[in-house]
Amino acid sequence: MRLLTATTASCILTATMTLAAEPREVLDTYADIAEAGYADSLTAAHRLQDAVAAFLQEPSPEGLDAARAAWRDARVPYMQTEVFRFGNAIVDDWEGRVNAWPLDEGLIDYVDPSYGGATDANDYAALNVVANPVFTLSGRKIDATEITPALLRDVLQEADGVEANVATGYHAIEFLLWGQDLNGTAAGAGDRPWTDFSTGEACTNGNCDRRAAYLRVATGLLIEDLGYMASAWASDGAARETLLGDETKGISAILTGMGSLSYGELAGERMKLGVLLNDPEEEHDCFSDNTHASHYYDGLGIRNVYAGRYTRPDGTVVSGPSLSDLVAAADPETDARLRAELDASVAALEAIRNAADQGMAYDMMLGRGNAEGEALIMGAVEALVTQTRSIERAVAALDLGGIAVEGSDSLDDPNAVFQ
Repeated sequence: MRLLTATTASCILTATMTLAAEPREVLDTYADIAEAGYADSLTAAHRLQDAVAAFLQEPSPEGLDAARAAWRDARVPYMQTEVFRFGNAIVDDWEGRVNAWPLDEGLIDYVDPSYGGATDANDYAALNVVANPVFTLSGRKIDATEITPALLRDVLQEADGVEANVATGYHAIEFLLWGQDLNGTAAGAGDRPWTDFSTGEACTNGNCDRRAAYLRVATGLLIEDLGYMASAWASDGAARETLLGDETKGISAILTGMGSLSYGELAGERMKLGVLLNDPEEEHDCFSDNTHASHYYDGLGIRNVYAGRYTRPDGTVVSGPSLSDLVAAADPETDARLRAELDASVAALEAIRNAADQGMAYDMMLGRGNAEGEALIMGAVEALVTQTRSIERAVAALDLGGIAVEGSDSLDDPNAVFQ
């Protein structure tokens, strides 16, 4: 946790608001963007569910490709909502159900022998519920004959209190669609055969009916969870009401989310840590090789909430009075600086995305000796760290007293990463 303090405030929050925008207007815009982003994520998840249903109804290479494409499309709006984490407790309490990472995928299905089995940290790292309709978990016999939402959500998710036991959400679905990426830092994503979901003698790797049931249930749970969060940001939703209940805390929540995602989460845990370890297991969308896109949309989401402007997948725009307006009224230089730095970080993340689209996948960038790849990643890390310092200046300009921002050993104490 990194504490950003406001030691050089130029004027108090309430005095600046009347010059540009009222805090309530800014919070309304922020909540409107959240509502739209989660609604768009829900719509995209429905399309994913439709693609999965069509594939499972008649398995084929083309059907698997369509489901994978729908999964990638579903990440676009969702990743732009990650900026609502950290400052909003209702989002933090929920987020692990939909985007928990990293995961021990052996909990769910078969893995390569090189993956190993149970570890000191996780007795269930290779449980393989797809292949085991009955198993013992924490001393209790579990009947998993039928794969149900309750089994995934209430029994397997964070089983035995281990966060790496991820049974639901985008990454569980990703693993089922792609399988493990066994290419290390060489080219190539996961390559699960479509026949893993076939019936009868065409089934490969066994238990195709249970694997299909797991995929079907997981996509249904994703829709349920996204629907809950979209409703929470509606006009009478709990997330919106909490945000608007205290305007100063609400403005602090925006900056806390921006700072934490910029610094500890994206720059630290998702980017620099992988560079330090040269480890593709630290790649966020590690099965699909979609990390370059997820990082980009995370960065775009940070800029969205500061600018008070979100472009929906259909091209319509949700916009209104913004945090930028408030900071500009209090300290025009800080606002201009932060806006420029947000543009720079998005551009650096876009450079990573472009390089991946041209053939250098993100896990390849993490390879030892790949100077070009490391430079691309570290350029974005430095841009994200730089903008976090200007977020600190914005906290000071608005006299918010300080906000707690997520830290990361990879940024704050790199030697600890290797201990």
